[in-house]
Amino acid sequence: MLLEILGLLIKISLVVGITQGAVAYLILVERKIAAFAQDRVGPNRVGPLGLLQPIVDGVKMFLKEDVTPNYVNKPIFILAPFLTIVTAMIGFAVVPFGPVGPNGPVLMDGPIQFQIAPGIDIGILYIFAVGSLAVYGIILAGYASNNKYSFLGGIRSSAQLISYEIPMGMSILGMVLLVGSLDLNSIIEWQSKHVWGILVQPLGFFIFLICAFAETNRLPFDLPESEQELVGGFHTEYSSMKFGMFFLGEYLHVITVSYLVVILFFGGWDIPFVTDSAQTGWIFAMIKVAAMLGKVLLMIVFVMWIRWTLPRFRYDRLMELAWKRMIPLAIANMVVTATVLQLVRG
Repeated sequence: MLLEILGLLIKISLVVGITQGAVAYLILVERKIAAFAQDRVGPNRVGPLGLLQPIVDGVKMFLKEDVTPNYVNKPIFILAPFLTIVTAMIGFAVVPFGPVGPNGPVLMDGPIQFQIAPGIDIGILYIFAVGSLAVYGIILAGYASNNKYSFLGGIRSSAQLISYEIPMGMSILGMVLLVGSLDLNSIIEWQSKHVWGILVQPLGFFIFLICAFAETNRLPFDLPESEQELVGGFHTEYSSMKFGMFFLGEYLHVITVSYLVVILFFGGWDIPFVTDSAQTGWIFAMIKVAAMLGKVLLMIVFVMWIRWTLPRFRYDRLMELAWKRMIPLAIANMVVTATVLQLVRG
């Protein structure tokens, strides 16, 4: 029991530490991509190739004056960024970062599980439930700031996130019907034995990807922030590390969504003709972890590239896209998938 608790604490520490460091350097990557897209140089002064810039930015965030306006609702104002960062972090509990199961690499008495909480059969449902709580941080920040710009950002966010959660949840039902499970590991195993999800559920992937941009408040769906219209939206009144928590939460959501896209539609750790679920040992485990990480990094770069490619939607068009386009398409995809499976299996 003591070893299990120690192993769990080590996993949690590794995931928290690596994700925090990854966010710092993903910000640098995005600034470099933005510079390339806009024909600029980007950060290159602090350290070789600007690689120490994230450290300086982190120190600056801690040392900046933390201003709390007198007119805000202070308890809720302080709670909002903490709620955002917590909901962003706990989603990683069920994300498999590599092979999970009896065929994992052995250490001491049993196989290593590359997952904080293995054995949860409703992993995808857990992530959706936890992810839906993130909207509370934004809404409470907008409300507690007692600022019209912040309040408008909070209202926009509540409408946007609730609207796009519906087609996002429905878009994965095709894969769930094919696999017959809500377990993320089972979805990866099915793809390793059959075919990647994007080939059998291209429409589901397309819907999920669009909704993922909306759920993470990334351009062209950054209406809750929208600095040209709302100064900064829901985080206008925030400074120092309170603002940093919102920033960190957004990037953590991008990482989580990228993992979900890879797990659901790109085979997770699967590399055709190279890896399979029967392979054991540390070498194959590291190959699978590296494969998963490489796919996730490519997905994150794609998300960043889209930010500097597409313009922001008008708000009414944003809502029209969700209710008049995404939801009917998601329903149609689910019905067609269920019908085909019934005909094939019946």
